Amino acid sequence: MELREAIYSRRSVRAYSAEPLSRETLEELMQAAVQAPTAMNLQPWAFGVIEGVERLRAYSDRTKAYLLDNLHSLPGLEQYRELFANPDTNLFYGAPALVVIFAKPGGVAPDFDCAMAAQNLMLAARAEGLGTCWIGFFAFLLNQAEVRQELGVPEDYRPIAPIIVGHPLQPAEPVEKAAPQVIFWQE
Repeated sequence: MELREAIYSRRSVRAYSAEPLSRETLEELMQAAVQAPTAMNLQPWAFGVIEGVERLRAYSDRTKAYLLDNLHSLPGLEQYRELFANPDTNLFYGAPALVVIFAKPGGVAPDFDCAMAAQNLMLAARAEGLGTCWIGFFAFLLNQAEVRQELGVPEDYRPIAPIIVGHPLQPAEPVEKAAPQVIFWQE
């Protein structure tokens, strides 16, 4: 697939087959991610991988429970109460793998650098016919000491981009995108 086609056809996928991805595929996606530009070439990222539909389903349930228990301090998420309370909701949509991009301390602009790495990963996945979706809700659980400890996440690493990856059950629907809003153009 040509780069332009990958850019124009990449969409968030919310339905996956349970078919696992090979370790090699996940490593290739992370290798594509680290080709992203970074401020001062500091490359302030690290990766975590969780595999398995059932394991991810368990993390989905834990994330929903955590968010429901903490909605009082997260008023911006109140609109998702029914979603979190629904036992059928799987925040990972049946995907077989999750790659989390963490910001390491010491970067000049680690959030931006990690976001660019995430875009590379998602475009590389699209070019291979895979689907992805950034699951921001999971970052809330990843910030909990108990979860960080069980996964071996260093205390000073911050989760930026939890991205599910897998084989889409159906092609993602195209979404109309607005033309760029140009606020200045000096010649």
